[in-house]
Amino acid sequence: MNTIAYASIWLLVFSISSEPTFRGFGVVGSQVTGVLALALAMVAFAASGRVRRFHPIHVAGLMFLMWTGFSLVFLNNGWMQVPNKFWTFIQLLAMMWMIWELAVSRSRQLGLMAAYVLGAYIAALDTILLWRRQGEMMRRFAAGGVDNNDLAMMLALAIPMAWYLSMTVRKPVLRLLFSAYVPCAILAIGLTGSRGGMVTAVVALLFIPITVSKLSPLRRGIAIGLLWVSGIVAVTYLPETLMERLASTRTEVEGGNMGGRMKIWKAGLRAFAARPLTGYGTAAFKRAVDPYLVTRAQVAHNSFLSVAVEEGLVGLIFYLSMFVLVFQAVRTLPTATERRFALVLLAALIISMLTLTSEASKRVWAILAILVGMSQSRVIRRPGPRVLRGRQPIPAGAPPGWPGPRPPIGAPVRRSDTQ
Repeated sequence: MNTIAYASIWLLVFSISSEPTFRGFGVVGSQVTGVLALALAMVAFAASGRVRRFHPIHVAGLMFLMWTGFSLVFLNNGWMQVPNKFWTFIQLLAMMWMIWELAVSRSRQLGLMAAYVLGAYIAALDTILLWRRQGEMMRRFAAGGVDNNDLAMMLALAIPMAWYLSMTVRKPVLRLLFSAYVPCAILAIGLTGSRGGMVTAVVALLFIPITVSKLSPLRRGIAIGLLWVSGIVAVTYLPETLMERLASTRTEVEGGNMGGRMKIWKAGLRAFAARPLTGYGTAAFKRAVDPYLVTRAQVAHNSFLSVAVEEGLVGLIFYLSMFVLVFQAVRTLPTATERRFALVLLAALIISMLTLTSEASKRVWAILAILVGMSQSRVIRRPGPRVLRGRQPIPAGAPPGWPGPRPPIGAPVRRSDTQ
């Protein structure tokens, strides 16, 4: 039953990254798979009768959830106006617990990463096919018609996972499959025209050069060639209008415009200063910044500012503590490659949240759960033959008291061997 429940979690993670392509098919939607995974996880828990000890990140997530509920009931709207975002936080915390409870071993953690990469693969290929079909009719491209920036961030976060899997799996076919995701993702991210997505992709790509020294000469040449191919593919095939848009990233940052986000951030800071401790309540950012904007209020376009305005300083501390706890957990990983992978993925995740309102995004909470699980995962080894000191392994099916093989000719004879 535990294996079936883990398969449902695998399908849930796969649906998170492939949702842009399959959003019209409710069978594989993340909501449907989430409900299925939760039901099977509860059945597996009831069958085993055991629960894994919580990690501090679960306590921080629970405190954040309790604070949001307390803020809604006693400080802001009351139970009659509970927004959907609050129920989303409950589901995300449940998903984090399910990953912690079911993906215990390192192989299962790698399996969840593979699920995310495969789903991102489908979304990236779908974006490229959309460009091939409607290249002359559209300026920016995104699979399933989802938000371009959101899709670009999702694809960028799969880059370090794909490269880490290519270094970990043993089958050459899988190594090639995961390695080939890098140029595919770079082209798809460029087609979205997302400047924030390209910045996140650059951070994610840092994992490749910092692990080159750990590779064999052949794979080192492949890694360097892969980076060159990614750049050549992007420059060769991206439309000129998208290249100009991506090239304007530095100008937007230096000019302080950030695609019109700066005025929203200033309004958010003013709203936070008006109610810094308790905030305005979950999903209340637009209402909070409306008095400080001339134009129509929009979403925060910054996950941490959104949490600060809606949940106040108390909620922000609980939310940020989850990232701090993940950072502390991944620093204890046994190898330098694992630590570098986890830190690069965490850095790319944080950067992706600086220009998106994704504090209630499934991928954010799933990646945090995978990283924490990776730091606490157990390597399950197959039982090998029992070896006695100074003797060969005891073969399977040997009778009790089997003395083992005789010592080789010329070896010193001990008294126990002559009796």
